[in-house]
Amino acid sequence: MHKQLISSLLTFFVCVTSARAQVDTAIIPIKPIDADNIGNRDLIDVFHHVFNNHEHPHAFTPVQKTGRYHASVVPAAGYTLQTGFAGVITGNMGFYTSDTATASLSTVLINVGYTQYNQVLVPIQTNIWTRNNKYNLLGDWRYYKYPQSTYGLGSLTTTDEANLVDYSYVRFYQTVLRSIGHNMFVGGGYMLDYHWNITEQGNADGTVSDFDKYGFTHTSVSSGLSLNFLYDDRKNSINPEKGLYVNTSLRNNFTFLGSDNNWESLLIDIRKYIQLSRSSGNVLALWSYSSFGISGSAPYLDLPSNGWDTYNNTGRGYIQGRFRGRDMVYLEGEYRFTITRNHLLGGVIFANAESFSEWPSHAFQQVLPGYGAGIRVQVNKHSRTNIALDYGWGIHGSGGVFVNLGEVF
Repeated sequence: MHKQLISSLLTFFVCVTSARAQVDTAIIPIKPIDADNIGNRDLIDVFHHVFNNHEHPHAFTPVQKTGRYHASVVPAAGYTLQTGFAGVITGNMGFYTSDTATASLSTVLINVGYTQYNQVLVPIQTNIWTRNNKYNLLGDWRYYKYPQSTYGLGSLTTTDEANLVDYSYVRFYQTVLRSIGHNMFVGGGYMLDYHWNITEQGNADGTVSDFDKYGFTHTSVSSGLSLNFLYDDRKNSINPEKGLYVNTSLRNNFTFLGSDNNWESLLIDIRKYIQLSRSSGNVLALWSYSSFGISGSAPYLDLPSNGWDTYNNTGRGYIQGRFRGRDMVYLEGEYRFTITRNHLLGGVIFANAESFSEWPSHAFQQVLPGYGAGIRVQVNKHSRTNIALDYGWGIHGSGGVFVNLGEVF
């Protein structure tokens, strides 16, 4: 039987800053702000109002000066079964490299965290658009020192099969895409997953772990090249109001590049945003995220798993790494709505479903539902960055708090 996953947020944010710095205007000009958003407020405005006792819209003018970027920093502390007590500093920065109406927002997301279980987490994700959206540079770089339980392969595993695995991990993914048409890009990249000092305690119920059956090693290396196609007509990837995002990545790992073995996989990530009302800002967001093994065998820790996508957001309702398999199919829908007219507060309701192939049959045998609700607090109205605080439930009593700076997808 699944044990209840109890997660309570102790201190969500200590302070929020909105950084603005002068830079070379030929490098980072800022797109003019839509006049419809002039009445919006964020936490910076609230702090100024409370502590200065007057309104302070912090340079919110219909035409934004060039040469600035907008950054949000949130120190936070919380508790989850996955991490124990944890302290995290999360920051994101949004900027434009063109001042045209079609320019897309470039973003950089950085987290630095340390947990009660001696976990160290330093992920950096970048989504950079060059001038006039000619090139899109995507980066996912991480260092983890990460004790974490794994529960075996497929969708039918139980928490009795929890196996505490400890390892150090470096990820380096870098992709360069070039425009080939309106909002369409093709390109390639390099992908490295390196795990070392891997140890395991074995299944809690004393049975042989799926990790051992699959092939336990103290180190693993996946090193390969990717071929990518991207369609993206969103103007703001931090908090999209409308648009379509389609990203496919065919990954080939080769021993001549240092990989332990040759293996191939396909990732398909599709997101659709439907603006239900321009005046209210309410949005219906849909997400499909699927990964399939094509040939060869990926190392156990490189197999698709919930919560191990780029932004660690799949599978709200379940602890990260609860399910794992060679193939993964994931669907999610979320309704985002405003609570206050000035967009300071908002809310969401969401539902998802996922399934992982069994091993060694590779058959899908069970669908795992998740659902929940959350609140949104606008941190930075210029980049439309929200603090996202959600509670999600899964089957057999699974549940927990999920926190993001920026929307989940």
